[in-house]
Amino acid sequence: MYQFIRPLLFSLSPECSHHLTLKGLSLLNKVGLGSAPEIQANEAVTVMGIKFPNRVGLAAGLDKNADTLDGLAAMGFGFVEVGTVTPLPQAGNPLPRLFRLTEQNAIINRMGFNNKGVDYLVEQVKKSKANCIIGINIGKNKDTTAEDAAEDYLICLRKAYAHADYITINISSPNTPGLRDLQYGDELTALLSCLKAEQKDLAKQYDRYVPLTVKVAPDLDDEAIKQIAQTLLDTEIDGLIATNTTLSREAVQNSPHADEQGGLSGQPLTKKSTEVIAKFSQHLQGKVPIIGVGGIASAADAQDKLVAGAALVQVYSALIYQGQGLVTKIRQGIS
Repeated sequence: MYQFIRPLLFSLSPECSHHLTLKGLSLLNKVGLGSAPEIQANEAVTVMGIKFPNRVGLAAGLDKNADTLDGLAAMGFGFVEVGTVTPLPQAGNPLPRLFRLTEQNAIINRMGFNNKGVDYLVEQVKKSKANCIIGINIGKNKDTTAEDAAEDYLICLRKAYAHADYITINISSPNTPGLRDLQYGDELTALLSCLKAEQKDLAKQYDRYVPLTVKVAPDLDDEAIKQIAQTLLDTEIDGLIATNTTLSREAVQNSPHADEQGGLSGQPLTKKSTEVIAKFSQHLQGKVPIIGVGGIASAADAQDKLVAGAALVQVYSALIYQGQGLVTKIRQGIS
C-alpha cells in the first residue's frame, strides 16, 4: 500500500510528509489496521539483559516526542527508540531542515533536536500501550554549554529512567554545536562516569536496572574508535549504538542537495557504518554489545551489520523510501 501513498507524500515537503505519516500511523493503530505479521518466539534475543522480541528496531529521530509510539510498535519492531529529547522544549533549527536525496535513497537533516521536552515525552510513554522494548534517547539543549552538558543529560536520565527499557546518550548529532566534542578524551570519560554513577543510584531507588547506551558518529578515525571503545569498557557502559549520521558528502556529490548542511543518512552510509561497527567490535570483544544502524535498506544490509559484530539493528531512512514492509523483510531475512 505504501507504494501507492509514497508519490503523494513525496509531493509534499519532507517535514510535512513526516508529520502526516506519523498522524496516519496513529490513526491506523486506533482503528486496528496496519499491524505487521505476528512476532514469533524464535525471533527473540537477549541483549544487555533485556529480552528483545526481535532484532530489528526503529532508530531515534522519527518520533522525537513519543507521540506515535503505539503505531510504530505495531509495525513489527522489536524495539522503538524515541527522542532525542532535551530537558527543555526547543524549536530546533530554521526551516527548511530536512531534504530527500531520492536518487541516492538518502536524507540530509539539520533538525537540531526539535522536541517538546523530556516531561512531555515521559507523559506520552506513560500513556503508551506499545508491546515492545522502549529506548529513550537523551541529549542537551542547544544553549547549554559543553561544560554544563552533563547536567542536561542527568536531568533527562532522572526523568526518563523509570519509563525506559534502556536509555541512549546521544553525543553524536552534528546539528547541535559542540555536541560531538563530547565523544573524545576526558570529556567523554567525565560525562559517562557521571551518568553511570547516577544510574547506580537510580537502580537502587527504583529497584530496576536500566542499561545505558552511547550513540557515536561514523566520522571517527581508527584512533578515536580505539579510545572511545576503551572508555566504554572503563566506564562499564552497557551498549554502543553505531552509527549516527555522517558529515561526509563523498557518495552524494551529484545531488542537488549535496551542499546542504546537516547529517546524511540512508544508503550512502551503509558501508561506512558497517566498517565502524566492525572496528568497534574488534576492540570491545563482545564485552559491550553493539546496536548497528546506518543505511540498512534490506535484510542483506542488516545481516552485514550482524556479521560485523552488531547484536541488534535499527532502521530509519529506508522506511521513508520503502514503508512498513521493510521491517518484515528484514525480520524474515536475517539469521
